[in-house]
Amino acid sequence: MGDVVRLRKVHPCGGYEWEVVRLGADIGIVCGTCSRRVLLARSVFEKRVKAFVSRGPEESASPSQG
Repeated sequence: MGDVVRLRKVHPCGGYEWEVVRLGADIGIVCGTCSRRVLLARSVFEKRVKAFVSRGPEESASPSQG
């Protein structure tokens, strides 16, 4: 969540970089250039990722109890 990735193919708007906004069976990504939101199946997403540009904030393994 919050990672910025570079995909293999360019988006029609000309952008390569996408931010991950949803995790699950489907991965939600937002184009860094035009803000278009797209859902990809996890298997398709893993094939299309070329590189990680930046990593999002680390989340703790267990939520804080309080």
